[in-house]
Amino acid sequence: MATERYNAREVEARWQKVWNDKDVFVTHNDDPRDKYYVLEMFPYPSGRIHMGHVRNYAMGDVVARYKRAKGFNVLHPMGWDAFGMPAENAAIQNNVHPKDWTYENIAAMRDQLKIMGLSLDWTREFATCDVGYYTQQQRLFLRFLDAGLVYRKNAKVNWDPVDMTVLANEQVIDGRGWRSGALVEQRELTQWFFRISDYSEDLLEAIDTLDRWPDKVRLMQKNWIGRSEGLRVRFEFTQAAPTGDTALEIFTTRPDTLFGASFMGLSPDHPISAKLAEDNPELKAFIDECKRVGTSEEAIEKADKNGVDTGLRVMHPLDRSLELPVYVANFILMDYGTGAIFACPAHDQRDLDFARKYGLPVKPVVLPKDADPATYEIGTEAFTDDGTIFNSDFMNGMSIPDAKEAIAQKLESVTVDGAPRGERQVNYRLRDWGISRQRYWGCPIPVIHCDDCGVVPEKDENLPVQLPDDINFDKPGNPLDRHPTWRETTCPNCGKAARRETDTMDTFVDSSWYFARFTAPGCDQPTDPEAANGWLPVDQYIGGIEHAILHLLYSRFFTRAMQKVGALDLKEPFKGLFTQGMVTHETYRLGEGANGSWISPAEIKIEDVDGNRRATLLDTGEDVAIGSIEKMSKSKRNTVDPTDIIDTYGADTARWFMLSDSPPERDVIWTEDGVQGAWRFVQRVWRLINEISESIEPRAGSAPDASGEVLELRRASHKTLAAVSNDLESLGFNRAVARLYELVNTISKSVGNDIEDSSMEYAIREAADYLVQMMAPMMPHLAEECWSALGHGNLISEAKWPVADPALLAEDSVTYPIQINGKRRGELEIAKEASKEEVEAATLALDFVRKALQGNAPRKLIVVPQRIVNVVV
Repeated sequence: MATERYNAREVEARWQKVWNDKDVFVTHNDDPRDKYYVLEMFPYPSGRIHMGHVRNYAMGDVVARYKRAKGFNVLHPMGWDAFGMPAENAAIQNNVHPKDWTYENIAAMRDQLKIMGLSLDWTREFATCDVGYYTQQQRLFLRFLDAGLVYRKNAKVNWDPVDMTVLANEQVIDGRGWRSGALVEQRELTQWFFRISDYSEDLLEAIDTLDRWPDKVRLMQKNWIGRSEGLRVRFEFTQAAPTGDTALEIFTTRPDTLFGASFMGLSPDHPISAKLAEDNPELKAFIDECKRVGTSEEAIEKADKNGVDTGLRVMHPLDRSLELPVYVANFILMDYGTGAIFACPAHDQRDLDFARKYGLPVKPVVLPKDADPATYEIGTEAFTDDGTIFNSDFMNGMSIPDAKEAIAQKLESVTVDGAPRGERQVNYRLRDWGISRQRYWGCPIPVIHCDDCGVVPEKDENLPVQLPDDINFDKPGNPLDRHPTWRETTCPNCGKAARRETDTMDTFVDSSWYFARFTAPGCDQPTDPEAANGWLPVDQYIGGIEHAILHLLYSRFFTRAMQKVGALDLKEPFKGLFTQGMVTHETYRLGEGANGSWISPAEIKIEDVDGNRRATLLDTGEDVAIGSIEKMSKSKRNTVDPTDIIDTYGADTARWFMLSDSPPERDVIWTEDGVQGAWRFVQRVWRLINEISESIEPRAGSAPDASGEVLELRRASHKTLAAVSNDLESLGFNRAVARLYELVNTISKSVGNDIEDSSMEYAIREAADYLVQMMAPMMPHLAEECWSALGHGNLISEAKWPVADPALLAEDSVTYPIQINGKRRGELEIAKEASKEEVEAATLALDFVRKALQGNAPRKLIVVPQRIVNVVV
């Protein structure tokens, strides 16, 4: 009977129902087996899944299914990162409530994810906008507040004029809002902050323990935390500053260059700058202009270096006869060090650019190797490499490290008004996390403002502070500010009329602890500590590298904060981290060059014309330009709808292609040819398994003694099993796929021959069983169907992972290096059990040995068994 074509749509729906009806993937905390927690970064409910979701969740699902087969109690949950600006923007544009928009999108995406056949425990699902979730987040906030981890202050903030909300420093990319792309402005607002900077050293030191994190991510976090050792130095003003300061304090990591000081620089945000600007219109205009420039270091780096001379002067701390001018400069950040610098133009490029522009001195004090100190000068580029100190009084001839130590000791010993002119100091780039957001769709901050009592925490028994449903977006800004009743409340302390805080929390707060909530999502406290400590840290976390700073660093801080308030007892949330590559696709344009309109892949036909690919519009036949391969994006319309692919080819085909095309940490190029190739492989496997199931009885009894072709097939299947197991342990999905292609070829050759003995039938059935079990994490629906066709009465999703026989993994040959007169000339591969005489004969038959002997017998032929052969000519 001919095998019917594999019907993915019917098969996948049927097995998904079986899994669901049997609660195959529901996880129980009291299961005694070893625990394994695999988690993919949860999605924002935009309403549609994209190919990046398919790849991300397919990878996590392979790990979950494999670990489950290996005997672990696997936690593999799903939820939704559901608060944020897109819902508010949709409310404004479509006249829909953010809650309705969000939950409708969640329902749609849940259905889309379910057809992928993911082995998720849906009983643990939650959205961060669920009242039950943000109630516990408010409870955590109050505990953090009580523990001194939260504070409120007036601060200069990054203001997004489009989203009309504050952004953390990490959310400003090249001077623009990370979501809106609008140029960020500077404003003074009273904000709530988490004391993440208190954990700077702890977060930094612990990075070295994260040995299952990508090196790139660890380096990015180290750089963001930005530890620097240096010296805090006091430069005395020649006359007091208008603020009353008698000295200007700076922090420097290069005190060895102090004798090259040319000028001092103040941040536009420095208190002295602000005071001077009150009576200086030129300076005020300059500071106002600086506020309109992007706030990121990248933006400042690219801007022209400009400044205004304040008229103030300071004395050099080691040469009081030397006076240095004080400028307000646009390249100095207030939130690093003291907001003031000493400038050594010869050895800092920004200082040099500034000095050249304003005609300030450039004195080199670090001499390059082999340079002549009498003639050495600085041109257009600052010298920032290693060298020897010169032009620096008592430090002349010292190395840079020795000079740093010498000047630190010198300045520590010199005092002004009883205080040393220099003090050693460690600085960090990391700043406290401002979490206040001026928007409606976020977790309300549970505090109350009372005219008599000040800022008062809401009482725990009054939680949640719940968002009102009756809001409107008819005016810009936060609707909570103008709600007629929600703001009004009573003070928990004195009972008088008071006002609620209308700022809501940064959505990165929501995603900084969700992994802990999954361990006991129904708990009436933020966590069940026993469950959290049992499951955490997450064994394998999977998501994009774009979250290396924002989400991952915040989560590490949050875990420490939760430990401090007793919600759990660990510091690091993620034991293993994997950052997958992006999904890319060709781009297509209709029209001339950069002005052409983007065309989606679904709108074109591609043909091979005389060896060249030609794209045309399906509707009109017009030529379409084939562009570069880029990340799938709506803006360039090079996206492929996963639902369309799954409807056409099935979820397993989409999963298989995503896993097979390239190493998982690299980008994958989506092509129609690639997905069709994956579909052909699905059909080939289905035909092969059916042919085996119809012609060969299932295995019975113990494995027979094997030799010849039978032994060869058994070795191939067991070696593939061992290799694929290693591949899945190391997330080498593409390598595992390649091995399974090879095994299918090997099995097909054996099935194609006449099968006359039971030993070969056993070997074929064994190979088929192993093939299907190894496919199961990657193509679970096809594997279930094949497993059933092979006569197994259990679900493959509940079957144990097979174990390779060590005896069949042993190599049956050995490679001998062949030396001629002591020099290696080649190799000989021969059966491991070959006798000495057989090795000698095979060696003498080698072409390069015969050529060396020129028809003569060797003077000596030395064989070291299973190690080396030496021919003496």
